[in-house]
Amino acid sequence: MFKFIAIAAITLVSTAASAETYAIQAGHLIVDAAKPARGPSTVIVTDGRVTRIDEGATVPAGAIVVDMRTKTVMPGLIDVHVHLTSDAGLPWYETLRPKYSEDYAAITGVKNALITARAGFTTVRDAGSGGYSAIAVRDAIRDGSVPGPRLEISGQPLSMIGGHADPGVGLSPELRDAIAHDPAMFTVCTGPDECSKAVRRLSAEGVDFIKIMATGGVLDAGDIGLEQHFTDAEMKAIADTAHALHLKVAAHAHGAKGIDAAVRAGIDSIEHGTFVDAQGVTDMKAHGSYYVATLLAFRGAVEMIGKGILQPASEKKAQQAFEAWGVGLNRAYKGGVKIALGTDAGVFPHGQNAEEIALMVSKGGMTLRDALIAATKGGADLMGLSAETGTLDPGKSADLIAVDGDPLTDPAAVTHIAYVMAMGKPIPMK
Repeated sequence: MFKFIAIAAITLVSTAASAETYAIQAGHLIVDAAKPARGPSTVIVTDGRVTRIDEGATVPAGAIVVDMRTKTVMPGLIDVHVHLTSDAGLPWYETLRPKYSEDYAAITGVKNALITARAGFTTVRDAGSGGYSAIAVRDAIRDGSVPGPRLEISGQPLSMIGGHADPGVGLSPELRDAIAHDPAMFTVCTGPDECSKAVRRLSAEGVDFIKIMATGGVLDAGDIGLEQHFTDAEMKAIADTAHALHLKVAAHAHGAKGIDAAVRAGIDSIEHGTFVDAQGVTDMKAHGSYYVATLLAFRGAVEMIGKGILQPASEKKAQQAFEAWGVGLNRAYKGGVKIALGTDAGVFPHGQNAEEIALMVSKGGMTLRDALIAATKGGADLMGLSAETGTLDPGKSADLIAVDGDPLTDPAAVTHIAYVMAMGKPIPMK
């Protein structure tokens, strides 16, 4: 018995002695975007977690020193709406070419995950990808096989027949029949029972949340418009089933009636929210729903107009959405709705995500501090990760970045990234 205890004690001492410790020295430190910045400080990280914060440039014995004394260190940014397995600027027909397989998409996702981490985003939610490609990227990062941010994945979004995520929209009957047995097609559902079943199948695949197309979309080939797609009953069945499985639901939603229907159905976040009206804002506030503006997506979409990249119906919808750029966010913000940063990266090039913060201020009318809160604590709360990330409080995961300048006075500061640590692991910057 005593021999066993002695061996266990030796093992614990050995483990503690080999624990990896970082001392990240900051010229200024933002522990919580809702609170004032601190002066020169050192964040002590051991085994991937923030263990304490010291004043000045202290260095514990044996610690790996990260000298960021000319920088501002702050919580890592969170983007709750990206598409890692997609690249921007491709003509619509390019995705039909043979190379755009799940295998190719997964490799694209690994590439874009690293680009996104290097841009300062330590937690990311992939809000729509075909098949299992993004799940593979998530698992490879979790296993330490490749570097990248913490990922949560929705997999294939749910769509009505002919809706925004129906892969057969705009195709000839022959092509549509050819993909009819694609595993992604089960997420095209009709009626509450069928939609509920689709949620269960996605859950069984291992997704982290559910994404639905509550309204039409800009980039699909359909000409139905941007209003409500799923019925009220279908959306409620999706939300109820997902919540029973402990999964949140994000709704792609542009039109006012579709937004409000999604909120009343119990869906957790409205993505885009372009034409949200006063009733939608009131209901979002009452239900505690999150608003995710994706302002960069509007810029990305309108830059494709007239270049042969979009189909004619998409160009028309892109122009309609662009004319309301930032209006919905301003309404939601003034109405006290909870805000999280999302960008729709993949519609525009990955790595530009942090430019969303400046747009939240200039187009959405948010204060810079509130935009930074949305980019850190807002995303963490929406994803149910507030106990893990969003601030640099001791005990939390070491998700942090170092930037040039003061992000509390200059929104461009977060686009100048000098250092990134995600889940306690330094991200290679080159």
